[in-house]
Amino acid sequence: MARKSGSEAHVWGGRAVAPGERLDLTLTASTSYSGTPIELPVQVWRGAKPGPAVFVTGAVHGDEINGTGTVRHIIQEEPFELVAGTLVLVPVVNISAFEQLSRYSPDRRDLNRSFPGSVDGSLSSRIAHVIFENVIARCDYGIDLHTAAVRRTNYPNVRADMEQEATARLATLFGAELLLNSKGPQGSLRRAALQVGCATITLEAGEVWKVEPAVVEYALRGIRNVLIGLKMVRGEVVKPSFRMVAEDTAWIRANEGGFLRFHVHPGDMVDEGQPLATNTSLAGRDLGVVVAPRDAIVLAMTTLPAVSPGDPVAHLAYSSEAAMRKMERALDKLPEDSLLTRLHDDLATNVMVSELDDTFG
Repeated sequence: MARKSGSEAHVWGGRAVAPGERLDLTLTASTSYSGTPIELPVQVWRGAKPGPAVFVTGAVHGDEINGTGTVRHIIQEEPFELVAGTLVLVPVVNISAFEQLSRYSPDRRDLNRSFPGSVDGSLSSRIAHVIFENVIARCDYGIDLHTAAVRRTNYPNVRADMEQEATARLATLFGAELLLNSKGPQGSLRRAALQVGCATITLEAGEVWKVEPAVVEYALRGIRNVLIGLKMVRGEVVKPSFRMVAEDTAWIRANEGGFLRFHVHPGDMVDEGQPLATNTSLAGRDLGVVVAPRDAIVLAMTTLPAVSPGDPVAHLAYSSEAAMRKMERALDKLPEDSLLTRLHDDLATNVMVSELDDTFG
């Protein structure tokens, strides 16, 4: 379904949305094993004035519900007034996986590798096709909300193809401190959206199976920033205290099996050679230290201290030395009650951290 113009641009799910109106609708994606419809709830807001169409999606992976909590907050609390354009809110994209509290669809496929989908493909492909044709391909911009995978937590970061002008503008407007420049995996929602002219970014923040208050606050601030920047909502864009664009990331993995003593939190800055975690036996004997290979920021961490050889321990993001030092100075100046400080503290509760020379028992 191509992007519509004229009066057809304001028809969603077969129903017209008048200026200033909000519409609840459902999109039927397929049928379940029992033969009942698989329906995706959608809410469409239309401003009084013309403007772009923007979608916000949650739970493309069914267990990543920070995005669901964010979209529901917008629907229930109405934290801003839409004065122009169209806002399309999808609290749960992968409803079948969501009902099983699972990352993957019932056909065991990753929906975020299935876009743009097809009308006669697998279940995941059919769900992707319906949301792509009826929402994504009809919008000018999109914000896709994700968290880390199971047993991990993500420090907030926005992923975007910064080589594309519209996408780079969207990512900058969002106001995230940490940006990862990438096109996105083949079959991902944001990559497929960009291919049809819908500039889309992804927010990665927090854990699965939770609605974390500080993560929701961070996502809401970014969404509001985007809508203000696009002149769809009145107000001033909240600018970040710093901005770092990372061109490269890497998972640092355990060399031995054992039980980890963490030495860093998500969001910490680390120097080359700095210990990230010590691997120990269950009796507390040191088996080896996992260290940072370069100066970096801790983008994500495992929250499960028990590891096998090769298991991921920390996901590090790399940037230039100048950018790292600028970030370090900005972090040192942040007030204790700032959103970023509160986010860092909240995410730190997911892992138990000790100094390298501490011992247990």
